[in-house]
Amino acid sequence: MSTITERLRRVLGPDVLGLLGLFGITVVAFGLTTPHFLSAGNFDSIGFQLPDLGLLTLAMLAPIVSGGINLAVIATANLSGLTLAWILNMNGGPQAGVVPFVIGVVAALAVGGASGAAMGVTIAYFGAHPILASLAMMIFLKGLGEFLTRGGDISGFPAFLGQLGHGVILGVPVPMLVFTAAAILWHVLLARTRHGFAVAMIGSNPRASDYSGIPVKRSLTLIYTLSGMMCAVAGILMLTEFNSVRVGHGEALLLVTVLACFLGGVDPNGGFGRVAPVFVSLLILQTLSSGLNLLGANQHLATAVWGLFLIAVMVFRYAASLRRRGLFNTIRK
Repeated sequence: MSTITERLRRVLGPDVLGLLGLFGITVVAFGLTTPHFLSAGNFDSIGFQLPDLGLLTLAMLAPIVSGGINLAVIATANLSGLTLAWILNMNGGPQAGVVPFVIGVVAALAVGGASGAAMGVTIAYFGAHPILASLAMMIFLKGLGEFLTRGGDISGFPAFLGQLGHGVILGVPVPMLVFTAAAILWHVLLARTRHGFAVAMIGSNPRASDYSGIPVKRSLTLIYTLSGMMCAVAGILMLTEFNSVRVGHGEALLLVTVLACFLGGVDPNGGFGRVAPVFVSLLILQTLSSGLNLLGANQHLATAVWGLFLIAVMVFRYAASLRRRGLFNTIRK
């Protein structure tokens, strides 16, 4: 049993088992206090709500592991969705076929990738701080979207998009399948490839990485390019779910993506982070939100609970690190 546990820790990360236990406690607690929490309808609701936040969190993950951040994840997702919406409307709107949709998806991914690449180049080749570079990109993309839409919504899309955003395959919501596939791809990319090794090394020590032969500038550009493309996937998914696109969609999720990363054990200073613990942390956050909603709590209370939850986790981890180093008893004395 201990051998299996050690293998799981090695493959999935040291925090994932503890997070799974915390997830189980959360489910049991709400299951005992809320009669409808364990219903199939509630789990379907979680399956449809989680993927948007999940994809945006994946887009935030690699930049943080590399020692940076991408504050433009929401703006990139919305502008990518606007790109798809524009192409669909140019080809008949509700009567648009599959071919315009495929072209629009490719264009949306290109827009997301281009915005990410622009950030990466600014950070890698011009020495801009990731916070400033991504903040500038966020303002630019949001302003461009407001200019193109005049602050309004774009709607009127083919009916088959609703089947993607609200469909179910073998009892599992289609958005959840998309998010799961993206998480597996991200796990392989960060844990099993040279690029993933470069991401962690750059986050640990960019100068040493440069001396060891890692193409730091090229890797940073690729990190933000892929982040932008993941944002585009989130924007496409939001379009299929809401049947509309607006520049302000999902703005409240920005800080939650950072919260999910840190709750999942990602080092805020860069150098370490795994997909599996972040995946479980997203399940915990969505479970908390759904449980509080069923209890009749205001959504703002759920946000406050998320913040307190993160503070508690940080205190617990700090105490655990002191205990591992044998310093806890010294401090207590």
